[in-house]
Amino acid sequence: MKIGVPAETRRGERLVAASPASVAQLVKLGYEVVVQQGAGTAASFLDEQYTESGATLVDAADAWGADIVTCVNAPAPAQIKLLREGATLIATMAPHSNAKLVATLAKKGVTALALDAVPRISRAQSIDVLSTMSNVAGYRAVIEAAEAYGGMFTGQVTAAGKTKPATVFVIGAGVAGLAAIGAASSLGAQVRAFDVRPEVAEQIGSMGGTFVDAPEAQQEISADGYAKPLTEEQQAAAMRVYAKEAAQADVVITTALVRGAAPTTITAAMVASMRPGSVVVDLAASGGGNCELTEPGKTITTDGGVIVVGYTDLTSRMPRHTSTLLGTNIVHLMALLTPGKDGELVLDLEDVVQRGMTVAHQGEIMWPPPPVSVSAAAPSPAAPTAPTAEELAEKARLAAEEAARRSQRRNILYGVGAVAALLLLSFADSATVQHLTVFALAVIVGFYVISNVKHSLHTPLMSQTNAISGIILVGALLQIGSSDPVVATLAFVAAAIASINIFGGFMVTYRMLGMFRKDA
Repeated sequence: MKIGVPAETRRGERLVAASPASVAQLVKLGYEVVVQQGAGTAASFLDEQYTESGATLVDAADAWGADIVTCVNAPAPAQIKLLREGATLIATMAPHSNAKLVATLAKKGVTALALDAVPRISRAQSIDVLSTMSNVAGYRAVIEAAEAYGGMFTGQVTAAGKTKPATVFVIGAGVAGLAAIGAASSLGAQVRAFDVRPEVAEQIGSMGGTFVDAPEAQQEISADGYAKPLTEEQQAAAMRVYAKEAAQADVVITTALVRGAAPTTITAAMVASMRPGSVVVDLAASGGGNCELTEPGKTITTDGGVIVVGYTDLTSRMPRHTSTLLGTNIVHLMALLTPGKDGELVLDLEDVVQRGMTVAHQGEIMWPPPPVSVSAAAPSPAAPTAPTAEELAEKARLAAEEAARRSQRRNILYGVGAVAALLLLSFADSATVQHLTVFALAVIVGFYVISNVKHSLHTPLMSQTNAISGIILVGALLQIGSSDPVVATLAFVAAAIASINIFGGFMVTYRMLGMFRKDA
């Protein structure tokens, strides 16, 4: 089958649905790939790079007329006419708010797979285009904020004086929010963040931010993985948090966008309370904006000197990186749709991932899909069942019997060992008795060398080496007076080395303890 990659026609769009690297991977899956001439130029991908990766350069009509067409944005009516009946379209479509487009594609007989309708489950993360776009947008938001802000994000200590780091407040700790937290922290800012989901506190901390704890403003997660709508009480509590944090922040980054809709999180009054020169970057500008003063696609400065950035093309401002990631998402999707790796697309509507993205198929509208049960919260542990009195008594009886059996086995072993030792000493010559005495003394010395040091200061290796050194030292001392010069020399060397190991170990331990003494 043939995959077509047309050029994007939306004004200002610089992305492309396939990079040269992703084209090569699609070819490996058995597909023939055609790319519209100049489709990747705005993303710094040259036509020559596509041909070297195995693609064929074509015009717009041939790209839109392929068996499978993949693009970044939903097609315009003129482009839908170029799609052939039975073709498969892979693109972002906003099916929740674009019913007319879905109906048109269904009437055309097109199988439409919405990249922005991927179920929020772990297995689908590799094809989650929304996460890809959000990650880039969150990073770029910090770049835009740093450019608009009239100071440095990191604090400075110089001969001329000291400057404080910028305070950044991030609303929402989804993919975009976490990316913004990480980028702002890496620039040296003091980052605070809030999310209505309490389980993201650890994630915020791992990215270098401080979680703003407000239990009264947090709620549960719905079955599709998104946060449930706030109650009136929760909404009021959240707005109080936003107002307090915004008044203290130099930069506010908002990321609340649910199914294309942007709830208000920053009011005009909150913006008025911010210091002159402060910045608000609204990542939800495409959905109308989280800030009441946001003008989508524009940057404005309020009468109070606060800069409100409402760009809707943050991902397109990093076209090469975004297109590479987007192309990889599409490759992962095609790998899922091509189980035989033979260049033949097989749509399995029993698969919740494929069914969730399918908005039109064989002339039928397939949106909305059946709900997918998923929760971001950890399941509640089952309450333990209290044992009955009879169960406790039986457990105690079995434990007592087992202890008695262990004691009996231990006493038998001690008795057998004592008898064996007496027999050995009774029939052994004087040399053997002497060696056994040395061994017993060495074991005793080794035991006390180890047991008199706290366990927290002993590694297993130190314990073994000290025990061996103790055995060597006792044996060497008993042999050092031998009439044989070779034996005496070896005994002296052994005693010296063992002493160095034992006393050196205690000296090192003493120095380590000294490092933790407050009066040192």
